[in-house]
Amino acid sequence: MSVSTSELSPDPSEASLFSPVSLGKIALANRIVMAPLTRVRAGSSGIPGELMAEYYRQRASVGMIITEGTYPDHAAQGWVGAPGIATDEQAAGWQKVFEAVHGEGGRIVLQIQHAGRATHPDINGGRRILAPSAIAIDANIPFTAKGEQPFAVPEAMTIAETREALESFVAAARRAVDAGADGVELHGANGYLLHQFLYPGANQRTDEYGGSPENRARFVVEVVTAVAEAVGAERVGLRISPEMTSENLRQGVFETDRDDVLATYGTLVDQLRPLDLAYLSILHREPGGALVQELRQRFDGKMIVNSSFLWQTTREEAIRRIEADHADAVVVGRALIANPDLVERWRGGHPENESRPELFYTQGAEGYTDYPFLPFLRTA
Repeated sequence: MSVSTSELSPDPSEASLFSPVSLGKIALANRIVMAPLTRVRAGSSGIPGELMAEYYRQRASVGMIITEGTYPDHAAQGWVGAPGIATDEQAAGWQKVFEAVHGEGGRIVLQIQHAGRATHPDINGGRRILAPSAIAIDANIPFTAKGEQPFAVPEAMTIAETREALESFVAAARRAVDAGADGVELHGANGYLLHQFLYPGANQRTDEYGGSPENRARFVVEVVTAVAEAVGAERVGLRISPEMTSENLRQGVFETDRDDVLATYGTLVDQLRPLDLAYLSILHREPGGALVQELRQRFDGKMIVNSSFLWQTTREEAIRRIEADHADAVVVGRALIANPDLVERWRGGHPENESRPELFYTQGAEGYTDYPFLPFLRTA
């Protein structure tokens, strides 16, 4: 059942995990947000099919779904089986997903993810790998068409190539919204292209996109601004993961200089504040800590949080985050893989299904759309 916007304006003093909230023009029936979860079910074409539509449809009772990372052009693809939004055919596949979710009264935004240096020629079809600087990730990439291999040394992007990358984000956002997405989330976290510009270990440029925190934030600000102008800021979110450490290391990013982190991300959110975006999503171990809360204050808009890759967000933590006013909504990952009806389970304090990690990155319905619902809920 759809919910009117007027019903989604609760008294802040009464906010709870199960109360409504609006993120820009996106009206959420509750404050549980589905995390962008890589599931590699889009095949070699990158076109979402009926199986993906069913997966997302099953989870439509959350306040908002953020899709798995979706590449804006073929060279930007970060893993085998990832979906794309680079072609009309891929957009048509996503349209079926959006319609399935909307048919259940849900809200869904598409996450646009450019891998930058975090890909391999055996993933992106032998295309060039571009990044802020010609610095490889010092690790192996686990899943390519030929198995585990070292990350390749990328080519440093020219100014013209930064413009092309920006336009690919804009075109992807337009395709997504035209196909029926409620909005888009730009992936500026976890060591992918936008994060690579922010991180001095991956960005050693000497032009206007490198060096100072202001320069390193410049490309991200330009991309977010261009996308906001194209589809409306009230439909655009940005995900960041400041202060990545050995505990949550992703794609070679290791941010240990707190002063630089605050200068870089503080500059970023200061420049984004006037856009009045739908939301800022922050992945950080301490969502209630000083860093995240300062960024929230400086952003001066709606913020959603996720505390870790490494362990599952629990009902107790999610409730506490909202009641302590650490954020406006909580991003939940693995619990939603195993429990498509997680909102009802958490609302009623019901037991949860156990996830099957060995099936997270396989190809079929097993471990994807076959997790059981509570017996009194409709499943089809």
